[in-house]
Amino acid sequence: MKRKPTIGIFRTFSRRRITLFCFFLLTGAVLAQSGQPAAPSHLQSAPPDKFTIPALFVSDIHFEPFWDPGKVQSLAAAPVSKWKVILAVAPTPDRQARFDALRKGDGTDTPFPLLESSLKAMQDHAAGVKFVIVSGDLISHDFFQKYKSLFPQSTPSDYRAFVEKTVNYVIDELYGSFPGAPIYVALGNNDSDCGDYQLDVHSEFLAVTGKEVIKGFPASERKAALETFTDGGYYSVSLPAPMAHARLLVLNDIFMSKKYATCAGKADPTASDAQISWLQQQLAEARRNKEKVWVMAHIPPGVDPYSTATKQDNVCSGQGPEMFLSSEKLADVLSKFDDVVELAIFAHTHMDELRLLIPENKESSALQNGVALKMVPSISPIDGNNSSFTVARIDPATAALVDYRVFAASNQTGVDTAWVEEYDFAQSFHKSVFSSSSVSELIAGFAADPGAKSEASQDYIRDFSVDYLSPVLKAFWPQYVCSLSNHTADAYRLCVCPTAR
Repeated sequence: MKRKPTIGIFRTFSRRRITLFCFFLLTGAVLAQSGQPAAPSHLQSAPPDKFTIPALFVSDIHFEPFWDPGKVQSLAAAPVSKWKVILAVAPTPDRQARFDALRKGDGTDTPFPLLESSLKAMQDHAAGVKFVIVSGDLISHDFFQKYKSLFPQSTPSDYRAFVEKTVNYVIDELYGSFPGAPIYVALGNNDSDCGDYQLDVHSEFLAVTGKEVIKGFPASERKAALETFTDGGYYSVSLPAPMAHARLLVLNDIFMSKKYATCAGKADPTASDAQISWLQQQLAEARRNKEKVWVMAHIPPGVDPYSTATKQDNVCSGQGPEMFLSSEKLADVLSKFDDVVELAIFAHTHMDELRLLIPENKESSALQNGVALKMVPSISPIDGNNSSFTVARIDPATAALVDYRVFAASNQTGVDTAWVEEYDFAQSFHKSVFSSSSVSELIAGFAADPGAKSEASQDYIRDFSVDYLSPVLKAFWPQYVCSLSNHTADAYRLCVCPTAR
């Protein structure tokens, strides 16, 4: 593993860093060891020379078309095929001042130079990938506010067209970087034609975007995928050869978020219920067909530390933590099918994380191991982290994630940026496969190390976020560890609060 010193420890804290610090300070209870999974007697293993194939995991790109406001009129008027030419022209003289007037706060999402640098680095370090996973949030934060500032007289259809163009541009750039490899895209909470965490089912936006999403799928699977994407932004597709009997189920869990509303600002639980029902049917069918399944969505199930910090919930006094989703239905379904679900992929936090979904009633689970969950770090550096992406090695015979390497940028601009390997999972954590068993053993080791003194704990903290203030996470490591395998509010509280037992 390549190590680097922590950079910027004394720089001004970003908003999320302060909030995360306050959250862990408020939650300063001692880790309750009984809330963690027991380490298994042995790991699922794969021989070192086992044949694997490469795949690319990318998330939270948050492309920023407003970075140079002087070009946005041209972008809106041009077809997507002309965007790269427009964006590659030298910045307008007043770019910085106009962009500063548009954005909120100090952070910046992914401008054209950083996107280009990222794609070039992916080509260099992920050559020959068989497929690309994009786990949501293709467009920048505060997209609607920026657009309306520049186009105050625009109509909803004008706005939808610009969102669609931005999404299509990002997907086209990925296809151009990896010709022949299918690109599997999930929608994130920002990927909407009417606002953050807002979306309508059966919408024109889903119909148009769906055609772009499914264009690289096998011809025999495009129709069914487009139908469900148009319904709610979710789909099923077989993973490409040489993978055999393996399927990817992509969800749109915006509808499952506690913050979700329709474009009219109303609640609509039927959208989430329909998708959960579809997921259960797909997993049951995969079980009958003896298929292995990957499940991908943007927002992870379980405890949301950031929102818990923002609201300063006192977990141990009975208020409970804030959760990412409105219910535990998604986690329950996935964990009950842990004999089918080989891997779950999420993102949203912009951090490099892992989790384990354990069945609440283990008797209902065939293998009783749970589901290993990988959270993919962001390309966007808006939270102060440097951009990164993940190159995975997959066993095509079993669909197992054997190993992965994370590559990170040396700066947040894309200008004169070097991309180097941040760490290798197998080398850092001495595991021969990323599975429910190996993740369970890692979490058990973290739980037994409340002072974060072990090599594995220190490596995880260091690589949690490139250029992140590692001492913040280290100081409150036990509370964070509780969130890794306790996806319900009650289980988390039992882990964090000794008196709750």
